[in-house]
Amino acid sequence: MTSSRTGATDKPTLRAPKSDATREPPALAAARIAAEAALGKKAEEVMILDVRGLTSYADFFVLSTGTSDRQVKAIADAVQEEMKKAGHHCLGVEGYERGLWVLVDYGDVVVHVFYEQTRGLYDIEGLWAEAPRIFLE
Repeated sequence: MTSSRTGATDKPTLRAPKSDATREPPALAAARIAAEAALGKKAEEVMILDVRGLTSYADFFVLSTGTSDRQVKAIADAVQEEMKKAGHHCLGVEGYERGLWVLVDYGDVVVHVFYEQTRGLYDIEGLWAEAPRIFLE
């Protein structure tokens, strides 16, 4: 499966059911926690981009979409709460006040929570087209 935004069909794609996090790299396990927290707040188009080897500042991006600024903030809050419970320290949060694009930085994992129109405008999936995608069910 590929993103409907990019329309590409040749991107590496992984379907990742919930699994035992002890078998995963720690950063992927953290990304999965963030993604599951977003899904818990009814986020749409949740995916993890594996950017290892493509950038030096993160291993994984977690992308999700909210249908209102309030939902975007609720998703970001849930991500921060679940990541904190799991022992992950937040390095910074940007964009929370406006609720159009909230970035939550955990070092190896960067979480992007978009308002639906904003996600299409910035097209992170297109910018990182080479990154394998992990979709959660």
